[in-house]
Amino acid sequence: MEANRAISNEENICAEKEVDLKGILRILEKQEGRGGLIAILEEIQAEYGYLPEKALRIVSDRTRRSLVDVYGVATFYRSFSLKPRGKNLVCACVGTACHVRGAPRIVEELEQQLGIKAGETTADKEFTLETVNCLGACALGPVVVIDGHYFSKVRKSRISQLLDEARRGFDKAQPGKDKRIFPIDVSCPHCNHSLMDETFAIDGYPSIKINVSFDHADGWLRLSCLYGSYNFSTEPDIGVDTVVRFHCPHCRVELPSTSDCSMCSAPMVPMLVRGGGIVQICSRRGCRNHMLDLL
Repeated sequence: MEANRAISNEENICAEKEVDLKGILRILEKQEGRGGLIAILEEIQAEYGYLPEKALRIVSDRTRRSLVDVYGVATFYRSFSLKPRGKNLVCACVGTACHVRGAPRIVEELEQQLGIKAGETTADKEFTLETVNCLGACALGPVVVIDGHYFSKVRKSRISQLLDEARRGFDKAQPGKDKRIFPIDVSCPHCNHSLMDETFAIDGYPSIKINVSFDHADGWLRLSCLYGSYNFSTEPDIGVDTVVRFHCPHCRVELPSTSDCSMCSAPMVPMLVRGGGIVQICSRRGCRNHMLDLL
């Protein structure tokens, strides 16, 4: 009878039919024993474009977590939203470094071209515009991030082009045809030994070879050397939301983190870029935050 009451309560929660009860239950069943709360919320947001209150209440009831805990995770990570977002998310940095380089003018131009204010979504649900105090790429300001793609030193004259590209879809971009996706050659910041592995290709290029450790397990990770690609291969499998420690396969030293991810607060892992510069990637599985600072 207790199980029946639980189902009944969930059906009442979904009475407005904004949230599909069966769909939420499928997500919970799929993630059971595999990922944590973040993985569940990621799938729900991928389905609805945001985290509906009714869905969060179902998650709380089914996972036996307090609603306070569920909301705590949902509001802590910037990638989650409690209200509907547009198809494309535009985020402009207004931190000190970007501010002095003209960020307010960039925000004004975005607002004018989209016809909305920061924090709002266009009537056609095409764009949501947000601002953030820092994206961790101060040397590249003003910085605008659209659907996870970073654009540095943005000027007002470039806004229209970026919005048009977003409408066409950044995911359609291809290496060699899109200047935002290009190969980089990286090395260990400790021993300066190359991390490139020509014997293991990803995206048609040599991969970046890293040793990893997590949850009392050790393994290896191969990353695409294409900046802008999220493809990788790993052994053993790394669960979503797992924070991984990176080690150089040559000197065995753990790659030191000097900053935290602006999206999820996990350590950012730096690697040296041949020719001058540093690339940093988030150490949390599932977070796509990465930054490139060329010298």
